[in-house]
Order: sequence, then structure tokens, then C-alpha cells
Amino acid sequence: MSRTSSPRTLADWQALAAELAFESRAFIDDTFVDADSGDTFESRNPATGELLAQVASCDEPDAERAVAAARHAFAGGAWSRLAPGKRKKTLLRLAELMEAHKHELALLDTLDMGKPITSSLGDMAGAIGCIRYQAECIDKLYGEVAPTGEDSLALVLREPIGVVAAIVPWNFPLMMTAWKIAPALAAGNSVILKPSEKSPLSALRLAQLANEAGLPKGVFQVLPGFGHTVGKALALSMQVDCLAFTGSTAVGKQLMQYAGQSNLKRVYLECGGKSPNLVFADCKDLDQVASHAAAAIFHNQGEVCIAGSRLLVENSIRDDFVERVLKAAETMQPGDPLDPASFMGAIVDEAQHRRILDYIRQGVEEGARLRSGGQAIDGPGLFIPPTVFDGVTPQMTIGREEIFGPVLAVFGFDSEDEAIAMANDTPYGLAAGLWSQDIDRIMRVTRRLQSGQVFVNNWAGGDQTMPFGGVKQSGNGRDKSHHSLEEYSELKSVWINLAT
Repeated sequence: MSRTSSPRTLADWQALAAELAFESRAFIDDTFVDADSGDTFESRNPATGELLAQVASCDEPDAERAVAAARHAFAGGAWSRLAPGKRKKTLLRLAELMEAHKHELALLDTLDMGKPITSSLGDMAGAIGCIRYQAECIDKLYGEVAPTGEDSLALVLREPIGVVAAIVPWNFPLMMTAWKIAPALAAGNSVILKPSEKSPLSALRLAQLANEAGLPKGVFQVLPGFGHTVGKALALSMQVDCLAFTGSTAVGKQLMQYAGQSNLKRVYLECGGKSPNLVFADCKDLDQVASHAAAAIFHNQGEVCIAGSRLLVENSIRDDFVERVLKAAETMQPGDPLDPASFMGAIVDEAQHRRILDYIRQGVEEGARLRSGGQAIDGPGLFIPPTVFDGVTPQMTIGREEIFGPVLAVFGFDSEDEAIAMANDTPYGLAAGLWSQDIDRIMRVTRRLQSGQVFVNNWAGGDQTMPFGGVKQSGNGRDKSHHSLEEYSELKSVWINLAT
């Protein structure tokens, strides 16, 4: 089918996939190049096992070259000193190009990491919206004039930091990329993107579009490769001024150590989660709540940092509510990721597939009651059905550790205080959900939940106007909203003595 057509069916998406050509080289200083070492790694479709591309595996020499180009671009001022309104026009042009190629970009993410095509299309809307939002913000943020006497003028200016390295995850490849690079570029920085080795293809296509949009040479570069090689090199670089990361808490801690070992670069982290979803007995429509609770964990195969993986249900309705969740889960089975009717797709790779199955085995061994799923689906591809455990206690591994898969742990509680204590009994604090019709309870519980985000009578609500991030070991940064621009800019105080 024509690339200009709008694919609607499984056959349409299969035809478009057959036409795709994959860019697999690094994008350094406005040129697509092989890694300095010549090394590559495989990108495979987890739904079929098909080899998609051999992708350049960058390492320290590639990072050094990209950082030098980014620093040169920043010092040259073609972007860093460009008027905010002109930067806005370029970023809006990039958003237009992404819109024009949204089906191709969505397809790249689906083929690369296995998510359903409908989910990938939603990601594209989010990514494009983020680029547009941050572009529109940049010429509407004012500096400050501090109060002084008549003999002085005091200015507070906001300036770009310099070179930003963004290390993004594989579960929402292009959307997470946009959340990092949009505010960093809007603020005037040079950006080096390190996509996950599990999902690099859409980032490399984005580099082509950024070049077409008119971003100056060296301002945006893409280095595919592994965290322990090129990621580490960027984190240790003395010429990288800021590190933005989304991924596991363990890696986030390592990156903070690298920042301390090098130049004390700023490090903004969005890390792991084990998010509680609290359901009180006063809810009116339990079927609807159960459907949302199931989607909160099974969306994107459970490979979601804010997945509602801990379901806390008031014991007076627990048995009935779990049955409703099981019924909802039956409608959320995995299927061909290219089929628009599939709710779930494939698990990203064999390592993650084994990890999820190991957690399921531990849940059974530790005494949790397996109510659905629990076995890999036979046949080609890496598929695991919605899996629900009831009778989970806070001491069980599946109730404490982030699984990053379609595994739901159900707990019971008898009182509001017990629910809050159980919800907060975690090293993480990325998101929490609360379902109730009692406005007094909503306000009490919302205040007491230790979480960067609380969703009341919904899960994952919000838009670009709302900051996204966590507390405790879920990180310290915020994506989205105008607040993210603050992370990619410096405050400069200017005190001027006036002639009297």
C-alpha cells in the first residue's frame, strides 16, 4: 500500500511493514555513520523473531565525537543563542514532519519492541503533542526583575545548560524520547540521544526528520548502543552538562555515581515503580472500575513504569471485585501487534520474557493464589497472557519488586489507614490510584499517599500540562509541562549598578 495511505487493518499494516527500510547507523554531527568499532547488534521483532536490522553499536569513541560536535554547536550559538521564537518554528516544523510520518514511526516501535499498533499510534500523538507544547512554551516564559532601589537593576535570566545526554527506555520509545528532547531543545541545548538497544529504530528515523526540520549541525545526535558502553561514556563525560534518564532504579543510581565521578553534571531520573491502585467499597460502578484496574496493569503488556501492579481492594468487596477483574482481563489477551484489535502485544525480548515467567514462578512458590494466566503462550513470538494473583502479602516478591510485565498482585485491606500504610510500604513512589465516591476520603488519602502522581477515579490521566515524575526511589525529575524546561536551563543573576 502507499505510505501516504492511512492503514486500518492487519493487512494494511503488514503491507506497510513490507515496504519499510530501516536506518541502522548512528547519527553524529549531521551524518549517518557506522560505529567507530564497526560493531553492531541485532534488532529483532519479538512477535515473530524476524531480524529487522543490524544496528550500529556505539562506544566511547563515538560518544567523544558526538559530545565534541554538540559542544561546538552550543558554543557556536546557531541554536543556543537563536531567538526563542525561531527555535519554536523549527520544533513546530519537526512536529509537522512527525505528524506526516506518524504511521511509519508507530510501525517502527511496534516492530521493534512488540507493542500493539494502536498503542504505538497513541504514543505518536503523545510525542507530537509534547514537541508542540514545549515549542509553544519557550517564547512565553519570562525572566524576572528583582525588587531593588533606584540605583540598581537586578535581572534573573534563564539560559540553556549546554550539552544534554538523554538516555531513554524501550517501552515507549518515541514518546519517552519526546519527553526528554523537546524541553531540552526548546531551551536551546545541544542534545545527544541514547535510545535503548531494544528499540533504537524510531530514534534513528527521528534524526532524519530533525535534520529535515532544520535543526543546526550537531544540535541533535543519536547514538544507539548499550548502557554499559556508550551510555556509561556519556555519563562520565566531562563535557556533558546534564543527564536525563528514564529506566530502572538500579541504573539510575549508577548514573548518579558517574556524575559524581566526573563533573557533577545534573542528573534527572524517572525510575522504577510498584504503583498501588486503591479501590474502596463505596465505588458505584464496580465493572467500570475493574476494567480500568485491569487496563492499568495489562496495557502495553505491563511494560509500563506507572503500571498499577498492586491492586488494593477493601475486603468487603474483594472477592466480587476480583471476579470482575478476571472477566475484564479475558478481553485483554495478547495478539498480533500489527492487528488493531489486539489489546496486548509481545514481550520485548527473551530476557524480559524469562524474567516475567521467573516472577510468576516465585509468586506460586511463595503461596500467592494464581487466578489467571501464568504460562507463556505456545508458538512463535514472546507472549504472556494477563496474569492475576490474589492473596498476595507485602512480604511476597511479586508484591514488592517491579516485574515490568502483565502480572497483577491483589491485596486486601479493612480500613483506610491500613490501605494507606500498605500503599506507602514500598521504596518507590511514581504513581498511585484511588477509587472512591467520598470526597472527604479522596482528599485525605490523596494527601497521605507518597507518590509523585495520584490518579483519582481514573488511571494515568493527564496531558502535557501536568508534570510526570516520582518521589523516593522512583526518581527526582519531572517530564512534561513547563516545569520540565526548568531542568534544562540555568538561572543567572545579573546585578547592575545604575549611574546616579
